[in-house]
Amino acid sequence: MDAELFPRSRVQVAPGAAHVPDWLDADRQHRLLEACREWARPPAGLRTVRTPGGGTMTSRQVCLGLHWYPYGYARTVVDGDGAPVKPLPDWLAVLAREAVEAALGPGAVPSEPYDIALINYYDADARMGMHRDSDEKSAAPVVSLSLGDTCVFRFGNTETRARPYTDVELHSGDLFVFGGPARLAYHGVPRVRPGTAPPSLGLTGRLNITLRVGGLGPDPERIMGDSPS
Repeated sequence: MDAELFPRSRVQVAPGAAHVPDWLDADRQHRLLEACREWARPPAGLRTVRTPGGGTMTSRQVCLGLHWYPYGYARTVVDGDGAPVKPLPDWLAVLAREAVEAALGPGAVPSEPYDIALINYYDADARMGMHRDSDEKSAAPVVSLSLGDTCVFRFGNTETRARPYTDVELHSGDLFVFGGPARLAYHGVPRVRPGTAPPSLGLTGRLNITLRVGGLGPDPERIMGDSPS
């Protein structure tokens, strides 16, 4: 369908979970992409994540604020080059709060500042299995921003990786926020649609910027969980 004839509208996917299409305009997408490219440079740059079982995630990742690794947080890239993790800039933390208000309303904006970003790069063959973002001690909503190729985002329930779930197409510039009763819902990316990024953006593949409040204090310990995205 022609998006200009049939504009996409905000959808509450589940209680506490909302999809806001086209939340980032073209200018903000370009600026966020340029920032992601800088963050991806070494040291503490884009890396392949290896799981405890010896496998690897098909998306590649860089972290800001705190470094996520299976399955906990640290202040250095403990599973990579060992460098200190890059700081999360104030403007990105402010953007996260704006996103929560846009998706869930002002009452859902947390009192704590957003202090963690996980940035995943998906090429045409990358996927993300169903998982929960459960390595944080804060219940603040998770903010997800999409750049580049469209993906199928599978948003499930809090009890199981299986059905019921809802598949949502996330386009470049889209916002998805989940908190409250949906904060620990299983979710994943079963496929990316190659070649669907806006040509003017200049990005091959998909970037997902996930923003979180850790609630972990000044010296985070390893916290077991299963949240790779």
